[in-house]
Amino acid sequence: MTRILLIGANGFIGRHVRERAAQFGIEVAEASRAPRPGGLRLDLAAGWEPVATAIRATAPDAVVNCAGATAGDVGTMVGGNVVAVAHLVRAAAACGHPFRLVHLGSAAEYGEVVRGVPVAETAPPRPLAAYGVTKLAGTELVRAAAASGLDAVVLRVFNPVGPGAPATTLAGRLAAELRRTAGTDGTVRLGSLDAYRDLVDVRDVAAAVLAAVRAPAPPPAVLNVGSGRATQLRELVGSLIRAAGSSARVTETAPGANPGRSSGVAWQRADIGAIRWALGWTPAIGLDASMRDLWNEVGCPV
Repeated sequence: MTRILLIGANGFIGRHVRERAAQFGIEVAEASRAPRPGGLRLDLAAGWEPVATAIRATAPDAVVNCAGATAGDVGTMVGGNVVAVAHLVRAAAACGHPFRLVHLGSAAEYGEVVRGVPVAETAPPRPLAAYGVTKLAGTELVRAAAASGLDAVVLRVFNPVGPGAPATTLAGRLAAELRRTAGTDGTVRLGSLDAYRDLVDVRDVAAAVLAAVRAPAPPPAVLNVGSGRATQLRELVGSLIRAAGSSARVTETAPGANPGRSSGVAWQRADIGAIRWALGWTPAIGLDASMRDLWNEVGCPV
């Protein structure tokens, strides 16, 4: 039986990796800073020795790192996305147990790209903010470890959506607002919805993670995980409002007033040809299904 050590097991993506792994009969050792009963308490940023101890104790076939900092000041970002990854790759080198490392990167590493041209893994990264800069630094640490012999892959995840989307994301924030205004014709105020993003269902992301875990040969060092489609954020909002059966009105503020991890990026679309070739993975869940299932989990009356 395949066994994985899942770091960040209680997060948005980690939860879905855990659930998907159960469907495949993959044994999961859960680790996080606030674990569920039976899980390991592990903070990657606290030092490499506890990470090596956890790897030795669980003897996994793969370590999946879904942990990281998505918000906070620069120090928080550096701690969660750079120092933590440095500790992880040092632990991997020290523990003496062979395994595959699957680390989650971010489309924010690419920054602004040429509009209309899907961004491939070979594109030069030009992150615009601290989140993207620190995620890129983490990716480079994993790539360097892979060049030194570690079996490792970075999955650059574009914009995950679907059940469990946190309030720090547009979909999660809107779902909470629609729940608050359910049964009314209230107004929901959002930032500009002009930007285009590659929106990929979080369950498809989980499937990509497990495809990387189960691949018989080491995958390429970096692989994009996206839908392969550029979707205007206004379309996401409309889909979720329809799923909620809401009569709420949406008011957009001026352009640039919608802060986020990729603020300043007008358009992104993933080139997913490499992951199709390397892992046989393709996305299967469309935007309307993602928004419907997000709303159903929120539990609001339709």
